[in-house]
Amino acid sequence: MSSTAGSRIVVTGATGNVGTSVVRLLAEDPRVESVRGLARRLPEWTPAKTEWSAVDLADERTDLAREFEGASAVVHLAWAFQPTHDPTVTWSTNVLGSIRVFEAAAAAGVPALVHASSVGAYSPGPKDRPVDESWPTHGWPDAAYCREKAYLERTLDAFEREHTEMRVVRMRPAFLFKRESASEQRRIFGGRFLPGPLARPDLLPFLPDVPGLRVQALHTDDAAEAYRLAVHAEVRGAFNLAADPPLDAALLGEMLGARPFRLSRSAARSAIAAAWGVRLLPASPHLFDAVLRLPLMDSTRARTELGWEPRHTATEAVEELLEGLRQGAGAQTVPMRGRKVG
Repeated sequence: MSSTAGSRIVVTGATGNVGTSVVRLLAEDPRVESVRGLARRLPEWTPAKTEWSAVDLADERTDLAREFEGASAVVHLAWAFQPTHDPTVTWSTNVLGSIRVFEAAAAAGVPALVHASSVGAYSPGPKDRPVDESWPTHGWPDAAYCREKAYLERTLDAFEREHTEMRVVRMRPAFLFKRESASEQRRIFGGRFLPGPLARPDLLPFLPDVPGLRVQALHTDDAAEAYRLAVHAEVRGAFNLAADPPLDAALLGEMLGARPFRLSRSAARSAIAAAWGVRLLPASPHLFDAVLRLPLMDSTRARTELGWEPRHTATEAVEELLEGLRQGAGAQTVPMRGRKVG
């Protein structure tokens, strides 16, 4: 472990689902002297030891190196999920913006970069056994989210060879949920007008069981703890982050009191594609294709090298999300604002 007392941490994407948890944990950490949160729109919420800067990573005029001066670490979380119908827009923010972050961190002499990769960076893999961080990260090429995450993995491969003086960590978390993220995630994946009360079990008597739909989840605060640990620990490379148990239709049906019914991949995809095509559903059929192929991840390295352990099960994380959907939960930032629909 490194001695980082008095450290100054900069967090990009600091007002989103993961960012709000990371900023809060860093602000509570006695080894952290100050936190600078970067976001496009400044929040009403300001934890102790935290200051904010309005920054748009897609704007080439932004002087990111100045924002990073004197930082002990940059935690890069900023990511745009929409518009899914125009991947050139997300590419500008997610890929080109991330490359600006990497280059600015190097120019400012920041000793550590902790980057938010994802399970979505992985190539298709098994659903019956977990894979470690050596599994290929070529993504699912038809889905913009996976394509962008995989491209940044290759970018960091080259970046690390050129900047051996910098400690680079890549976090690859599963799907991240917390109660306060419910309204934001409903807007991103389900649409602005999807009624939150539909998460009530009594309104969902049947649950589609699509072959291959078996994924992992993690409470956002548990992922944030891994980021906090990585800021302080002398570690490099990739870390899988996931909680047990894996989620499938049988388990979700049990949680919701709903009876699973078999639905073919083609039928499920056709329904999603139709809704996405007329812009009723923000989540694209291409992302659905990717989810069906995501491998299960082994988080042993995070447990042994970071000393990380999730405090919540995957089912507890999902239960929090469902509660948040029913209540229109949110937080005091623009991306996380709460709104109850229906």
